[in-house]
Amino acid sequence: MPRISSPAELEERRQNILSKRDNSKPCIAVCGGTGCHALGNRSIIDAFKAEIKKRTLQAKVNIRETGCPGFCEAGPIVVIYPEEICYVQVTPEDASDIISETVVGKKVIDRLVYTDPKTGEKAIHESEIPFYKGQMRLTIGDNGKLDPKSIEDYLAVGGYSALVKVLQTMTPEQVVAEIKKSNLRGRSGAGFPASIKWDAVRVAVGDTKYVICNCHEGDPGAFADRRMMEANPHNILEGMIIGAYAMGANEGYIFVGDEFPLTVENTAIAIKQAEEYGLLGKNILGSGLDLNIKINIDAGGYVCGEMSALMAAIEGRVGEPTVRYDHATERGLWNKPTCVNNLQTWASVPLIVNKGADWYAGIGTASSKGTRVFSLVGTVNNSGLVEVPMGMTLRQVIFDIGGGIREDNNFKAVLVGGPLGAFLPESLLDLPVDFDEISKAGGSLGPSLVVIDEKTCMVDMVKYFLTFLSNESCGKCTPCRDGIRQMLKIVNRINDGGGKEGDIELLEAISEVQRVAALCPLGQTASNPARSAIKHFRDELEVHIKEKRCPSGVCKILATASH
Repeated sequence: MPRISSPAELEERRQNILSKRDNSKPCIAVCGGTGCHALGNRSIIDAFKAEIKKRTLQAKVNIRETGCPGFCEAGPIVVIYPEEICYVQVTPEDASDIISETVVGKKVIDRLVYTDPKTGEKAIHESEIPFYKGQMRLTIGDNGKLDPKSIEDYLAVGGYSALVKVLQTMTPEQVVAEIKKSNLRGRSGAGFPASIKWDAVRVAVGDTKYVICNCHEGDPGAFADRRMMEANPHNILEGMIIGAYAMGANEGYIFVGDEFPLTVENTAIAIKQAEEYGLLGKNILGSGLDLNIKINIDAGGYVCGEMSALMAAIEGRVGEPTVRYDHATERGLWNKPTCVNNLQTWASVPLIVNKGADWYAGIGTASSKGTRVFSLVGTVNNSGLVEVPMGMTLRQVIFDIGGGIREDNNFKAVLVGGPLGAFLPESLLDLPVDFDEISKAGGSLGPSLVVIDEKTCMVDMVKYFLTFLSNESCGKCTPCRDGIRQMLKIVNRINDGGGKEGDIELLEAISEVQRVAALCPLGQTASNPARSAIKHFRDELEVHIKEKRCPSGVCKILATASH
């Protein structure tokens, strides 16, 4: 297939693809996300194929393995198009009934549709399920509609139209101005304005400039970025290509951990397809833009999510933070101008270009625009991948979308920002999803919300995250390396019934030293879970120390005393 050499040719190819598609033809979409892989989605696909062959329906029915549609709690999920009938917790044994009753007979199978556990109401279509109702699925809305391994599927839903618009009608300066007007903030958690990075790289001097997608997601409970990448990799590539055009970059990297094999596989296929189509490589769509994008597979060290450690790993050096006296936008990867953005930041770019900065800026709060994608996990009824508008409250996310706490237990806290975030109590549930408001509460708007209930022990939770961070610290600086170990030693002692007066104050003192003296954000914020637990659940820690009792009955040595 010859490379496409102009935007007009790409639009012609898109129309040719659409002309060959019959949207009235039945299509069985089976979730192909990592979660449903683990639940045996391939055996379900095989069962559908066997049933279709048995009934000689190969020419009349399509099967599509899609990305993750989000509702992981109810997987494996199957959606029948064009009616958009959604079936949950499907098994291979259901394939025969779905083909005969729904695909052929046009009837809904009641036992397979979602049933609200509280009201008993059934939801036939995906949009009717409470989990989806409150969401604004701007960047993940196509996940369940396309095969991530098919560039034709992406083109069929309008993919790369933003790139066409940019190359035909916008200068690099205009693209940066549009990103600035949208007030897009980086989705890594800190919320740094994307346009500032973009403009700095654009005006930086250098024959070689880099764009990097940070898809390094090592938080326990976090899977939002990897699911987005594995479900719709072309969306991320399109954002990166637009960014490269705006900044004058000619090399790109997607940085991802080796523990995400499906993400790596689907992204590699997407890059190859984009190269074949003329969307990557030399003279992209005849525009004069050259851009090569490579995947860099990291060994999985959590600290490599920090920018300087990430760049060190790409360069083949030890993945550990370094002290920087200049900005990466001036001297980054191999001392060249570099823009590092989170995957969700890149995913928002095509939307902003296509729909306009004013449209994007109309979503969210005064300081936080657009949407945020989270993995919603923990003791919540509806776990999965959610995308909500900035400004929605944590209470709405957890109780309206998440369906509340399992087994009707009471809510206790939500960890916002992962291992470097904060435990927020019920009194703060009405905080909006907003970079600044969450930061004021001590957390960060990271990619996960971990919900915990009354049966969870805060001492045990702090111990868990300090153990994780102790293992993941690169060990380069003393405040982080030894500070985390000493905090863990104290918490272990409290957990084992040996807590003593002054332990809480000692934890606070160590955490303050870390905050001001550690080399990188990991060390500076490693004590956040402990600090927030002390702030909001101090009485629970004191019971462990003074009464040698675990109120939740979790800490093994203290459990007997609790009951």
